[in-house]
Amino acid sequence: MAIQCSAAVPAPSVPWLTLPDGTFLSITDGEIIRMPVQEDARCYGSVDNWLFLMQTDGGCSLVNPFTRATVELPNLVTVWYHDPSDATSGLNPILYKTVVLSPLDSSPDSLVAVLILDDGHCSTVCICQPPIATDVSSARATWPLQVFDDVTFFNGKLHGLASCDKLFVFDIDSELSDPPKISSIKCIIGYGVGRYLKHHRTVAFDVFEAGLSTNSHRWRKVNNLGGQVLFVGRHCSKSFPAVEYNRIQGDCIYFMCDYYPTLDPLRDSGMYNMRTGMITPLLSETVAVPQRHGGKWCPTWIFPVDSM
Repeated sequence: MAIQCSAAVPAPSVPWLTLPDGTFLSITDGEIIRMPVQEDARCYGSVDNWLFLMQTDGGCSLVNPFTRATVELPNLVTVWYHDPSDATSGLNPILYKTVVLSPLDSSPDSLVAVLILDDGHCSTVCICQPPIATDVSSARATWPLQVFDDVTFFNGKLHGLASCDKLFVFDIDSELSDPPKISSIKCIIGYGVGRYLKHHRTVAFDVFEAGLSTNSHRWRKVNNLGGQVLFVGRHCSKSFPAVEYNRIQGDCIYFMCDYYPTLDPLRDSGMYNMRTGMITPLLSETVAVPQRHGGKWCPTWIFPVDSM
């Protein structure tokens, strides 16, 4: 079943999953939602209720499909690392992860960070400051030998997760007269805890907490989320109190298949309950599983604004 949604229709209070053909899937009832998005744009990720889109000419933007508001970003193709003398210069970006310092609905001039990871496992972290987003600062030149797999803002600071689960914090200079720049990168947790590896099917999750508030500077394994819920993914991750949603369970981790190219993000998806150690399907057994959709959009979460 597919429904049309325009900017005038209130967004439902459930998270959605983007499908490869540019439609959206409501994970509570299996409805397919279609909303107007630029035809020449491809979705590479999301931030809350905003999509990270890239056009065929490399133009980048964050677009709210519910209000059609747009935040323009620099052309990241021009700043992504290319070295003609390097034999690996033919590598291509395979992952974009976008995070913002403040919610874009209330702060459209929020600092934006974008992680770009290529198929040679080299990473670049870029930051920019809309609405004057003609320039970016890149962390690759600052820390050329470190590969970052994820980034996020926490307590006003940009953090990056690197190989062996090392945790770094980025120092950013943001003078009013100049574009913000990454001035330095510091390692605050210098050893890892081991990665959760996905094979053909996900069977469990281990969750670790970074000891930043206690100054322990170590990873600590936890057995519950304190009533929070996690939506995890390579292109978007989010945590929030489960009570903000009527049909979302606390101490649970929601996941979908985004760890290698696939036309079916539901192939390996579900909800992992940390209290019971059980995984249940992402869609209820009473809901018809949508057929596979062809297309080039990456699977990512999007969170309608009325429930955030």
